[in-house]
Amino acid sequence: MASKKIFGIVLAGGEGKRLMPLTADRAKPAVPFGGVYRLVDFALSNLVNSGLRQIVVLTQYKSHSLDRHVSTTWLLSGMLGSYVASVPAQQRLGKRWFSGSADAILQSLNLLRDEKPDIVVVVGADHVYRMDFTAMIKAHIASGMGVTVAAIRQPIELADQFGVIELDPENPEKIAAFLEKPKNAVGLEDSPGEVLASMGNYVFDAEVLIDAVQRDGARADSNHDMGGDIVPDFVARGEAGVYDLNRNEVPGATERDRFYWRDVGTIESFFDAHQDLISALPVFNLYNREWPIFSQQLNSPPAKFVRDSKGSVGTSIDSIVSLGCVLSGVHLERSVLGPWVVADSGSQIVDSVVFERVHIGENAVVRRAILDKDVIIAPGATVGVDHDADRARGLTVTESGITVVGKGETVS
Repeated sequence: MASKKIFGIVLAGGEGKRLMPLTADRAKPAVPFGGVYRLVDFALSNLVNSGLRQIVVLTQYKSHSLDRHVSTTWLLSGMLGSYVASVPAQQRLGKRWFSGSADAILQSLNLLRDEKPDIVVVVGADHVYRMDFTAMIKAHIASGMGVTVAAIRQPIELADQFGVIELDPENPEKIAAFLEKPKNAVGLEDSPGEVLASMGNYVFDAEVLIDAVQRDGARADSNHDMGGDIVPDFVARGEAGVYDLNRNEVPGATERDRFYWRDVGTIESFFDAHQDLISALPVFNLYNREWPIFSQQLNSPPAKFVRDSKGSVGTSIDSIVSLGCVLSGVHLERSVLGPWVVADSGSQIVDSVVFERVHIGENAVVRRAILDKDVIIAPGATVGVDHDADRARGLTVTESGITVVGKGETVS
């Protein structure tokens, strides 16, 4: 593999409507996660940890904060030809935006023609996981296939939520069928209660990828989507392989988090993914020093927990607290706080995700909620306690009872 030139493409142009209002002012891959990260950091960390040093991030929708994050955080050595570059939609093929993930690559083929890679790794920008792409690239080269699709085992009852891969009975590393959200999926031969779900990560021979997106671009009946159009075309021609994540070994991974992968495309899945971080033995371990998740390191003081003016002592249980936070006599439980959160005397934060620079006033209560950046919760106010009151104030409340307060809002 050392003689092969590898190029990385991160597809980060998604609008993320199901994450509203968190995506009202930013692209989905730029949504903060886990206190100090952005969603795009997980894909980029996996690629960089796998040894890729030439990576582009294709952006489109409300991309300013995403472009700024990539340009200020992901600085590699240009002396060695290394870079992570944010590339916005350029309308190179006419006055139109990207019409799908395959079209995003089609409109950015100049990047491949400039670098002339042998292999292209294409990944999504909004999944939380760890993966060593080195092993997948080796498997792809050995297979001789045009594309290799990364897949993770999921319970068969969840098959209707994913693109499901059926294997060739004569070659378990070859895809026989690619089914989009099937209702009657067939379980795996070695595990009837599971199916192989596409992770949205692909490895292509470069020339094969160029040919595929060009042919797809000429089709009037295509949605120009990688999973919905490009992969099924390879499957139909018998040129699609599969890489089961079960084969992947990530340094420092635990048995508990080794095969963790979550699509955080909805408020519920975003919230649940944060809950996965905070248990004593986390379902997803942010503290793996052998395979770190990189992000911007803010110039901030340590978090501080103090008694309030009355001498009352706060409590902090099963939570993540970022740099710059000041909690005065606060009850904090099963929550994740981003940088520079201030919570005043007697306030309660339970089962919640709080973004950067939020101020929670004295005796305020926040339960089962997500607070975006710069939110102010007035003294004595409540969020997530009375859902009817939350809706009456114009807040978003999901079917499962998660209240979301949009960026910069004040709740009184």
